[in-house]
Amino acid sequence: MENNKSTLTNIVAIGIGAAVFFILGRFLSIPTGIPNTSFETTYPFLALMGVIYGPVVAGLVAFLGHAIKDLMTYGLWWSWVIASGVTGLGYGLIGRQLKVESGIFDGKEIVKFIIGVTIVNLLSWAVIAPGLDILIYSEPANKVFLQGLVSAGLNSIAVAVLGTVLIKAYASTQTQSGSLTRED
Repeated sequence: MENNKSTLTNIVAIGIGAAVFFILGRFLSIPTGIPNTSFETTYPFLALMGVIYGPVVAGLVAFLGHAIKDLMTYGLWWSWVIASGVTGLGYGLIGRQLKVESGIFDGKEIVKFIIGVTIVNLLSWAVIAPGLDILIYSEPANKVFLQGLVSAGLNSIAVAVLGTVLIKAYASTQTQSGSLTRED
């Protein structure tokens, strides 16, 4: 029964998470001046989803949320939708390495988190997205690598600041291991 509950919880998390990802991406993105490149509030939220639900849920939240956002705006752009999915997967893998469920998210944990998400963002946005833009859409390399590097940097900053705040707040709701004692 526990496995069914977990599956249902994950399906609900994917649906609600994708909807929130879409809303944040559609209404709380700040354009940078570089075409089709914005400061996104979606990725700090995605980092929280990755920490709470893991890589599969976070990957699907990002993939579906980004696809819906694209469909509702300027059209589906597969290279960036795939890169979003990889980003969610990466954030979830990083979340598995943290002790957030034990109520611990400070010092070394935060540094580990920021380094990890920066690596994931560089891989997703400065390598995968521009590479797929060139392969799928024959986009000019200088344009897409500029977009990718700007996105990697901005997403890293957004997640390092806002994501850290969100995850720190979530960790504070968790019971630290060893913090409860039994009274006789």
